[in-house]
Amino acid sequence: MKITWLGHSAFRIEIGKAKILLDPFLTHNPSFTGQDAKDVASGITHILLTHGHGDHVGDTVALAKATGAVVLANADLAAWLGSKGLSRIEAGNTGGTISFDGFSATFTNALHSSAQITEDGVSHALGNANGLMLHFDEEASILAMGDTDIFSDMALINELHQPDIGFVPVGDRFTMGGAVAALACQRYFNFKTAIPCHYGTFPIIDQTPEKFVSGMEGSKTAVNAPKPGERLSF
Repeated sequence: MKITWLGHSAFRIEIGKAKILLDPFLTHNPSFTGQDAKDVASGITHILLTHGHGDHVGDTVALAKATGAVVLANADLAAWLGSKGLSRIEAGNTGGTISFDGFSATFTNALHSSAQITEDGVSHALGNANGLMLHFDEEASILAMGDTDIFSDMALINELHQPDIGFVPVGDRFTMGGAVAALACQRYFNFKTAIPCHYGTFPIIDQTPEKFVSGMEGSKTAVNAPKPGERLSF
């Protein structure tokens, strides 16, 4: 398994035949500067979305049209994407699992919002925010928490799914901050590896993952904070 952090909450995951983009916010993402969008999108088979905010939906429509990748999203966001001309869409909702060739995706809870404001200034609700639990055939499992605060039912997610790797938002203001994210990981999960994200993108969120890294000291979980564009192997 190869995981590349693309900046913010965008990841590329490569395993077997599956080449996945998660929350592909590339254009207008300051953390993506210097990376090649064509390389990132090369051969993608799936685009997975945690929720409907612009910094997560990102380039989904253009990428899906260009590559033919299947898009996974909650039912309301999926319907909205369909109105944008996408047809290869798999819709689900909290608690539901959708199986693909080589992996499955389960929609988990997240404490956040999910909407977009159109050019006419109208806010359109796009379903609930979610995390995504990814199980791969005979490989490490991944919980992409999405944008969220800490909540005690994270313990149930861990009990049900036993995720090996966590993509953990740590930037504060719009998600839990690093210290609280560390508490969530240590109290509710048994990750082998935690990868912090959703930081350093905009001036109003934390610029580094240091609060999270510091809060995880002494934990059995390895913290890996790659640079944008850096590829990790598992």
